[in-house]
Amino acid sequence: MTDPFLSRPGVVADDDGLLLHAGAPSIEQRRLEAGEAIAPRADRAVVAVSGDDRRTWLDSITSQSVSAIQPGESSELLVLDPQGRVEHAASVLDDGSTMWLLVDRGDAQPLTKWLTMMRFRAQVEIAQRDDLRVVGVMRGGAAFDQVVPAAVHTGEVPLVWTDPWAAVTAGGWQYAQAEEHPGARFLWAEALVDDEGAQALAEVPVTGALAIDALRIAAWRPRWQNEVDERSIPHESDWLRTAVHLSKGCYRGQETVAKVHNLGHPPRRLVMLHLDGSESVLPERGDVVFDGETEAGRITSAARHHELGPIALAIVGRRTPPEADLAVDHDGTRIPASQEVIVPGDAGRTAEVPRLTRLSRRAQAAPPA
Repeated sequence: MTDPFLSRPGVVADDDGLLLHAGAPSIEQRRLEAGEAIAPRADRAVVAVSGDDRRTWLDSITSQSVSAIQPGESSELLVLDPQGRVEHAASVLDDGSTMWLLVDRGDAQPLTKWLTMMRFRAQVEIAQRDDLRVVGVMRGGAAFDQVVPAAVHTGEVPLVWTDPWAAVTAGGWQYAQAEEHPGARFLWAEALVDDEGAQALAEVPVTGALAIDALRIAAWRPRWQNEVDERSIPHESDWLRTAVHLSKGCYRGQETVAKVHNLGHPPRRLVMLHLDGSESVLPERGDVVFDGETEAGRITSAARHHELGPIALAIVGRRTPPEADLAVDHDGTRIPASQEVIVPGDAGRTAEVPRLTRLSRRAQAAPPA
């Protein structure tokens, strides 16, 4: 079947079939933000976890509390390694019989393999669903009203995941100190559609990955494909907001999550960079961020925003001064950048730990009378 999105006039896609834009990136970005366009997501994939134990089982092995999730409810979870580093990330939607995990395509097969290995005696079945597509849209607009009927329906529930990033979820924690978090305006949703549903959306205005990235970066929204590397812990990207439940039961990596949050500081922090656009170049993921001549960190995502201009997310060292003027090296070109603090350098250390005075320490050390 001909792809109803890629066959449109003016559409530009990459070699993997990911729609980048439809000929007018800035206009499309405004339409997407206003809820007047959809964004096919060939860079996303679907993993289905079914069975009676799916909720309690996923709850026990991931960072989020999903044991009581109800049909139609959305959430987000992380899989951490024993040292608390992020290995996998998934958007979560339950329909009453199946837990639908929406993941970045590069993570779909590794996550499916890991879940299968962790199944043991749990009554669950795991399958990657390549017959379903993911379509992104902003909630509250005309396009969303067209997407919901086109989504796959299981029983009474349309398979439409609503991004929780707009607010701090139960059990979560926000490090960002902005008076108005830009994520509050990022009313993102992703629908699962089959071929019939895709055809039903064939006439809806379309946009692509360039627009999604620009809006996501402006909302300070981390993504596995971009912000995660081999050292990432969720605190660094303020991912405790929506993907971690700080008071749920034991899971792999929980000790690091609790220790850094209560007693320490994340070693790195996420910043948004406002880039000098005079060179007409945009950095790429992995480009080095400098504080003077000192390497401060790396770019994780970059885009041109229709209002903010060229912007980027970067992971920098915790001790990088928040007032420092930074620069990004892209193929030998230095791009000046000012930083907007997302995760402050003093994030963490939230526990009330009493400090012992010298006198009280002596009293503790004194032998009993």
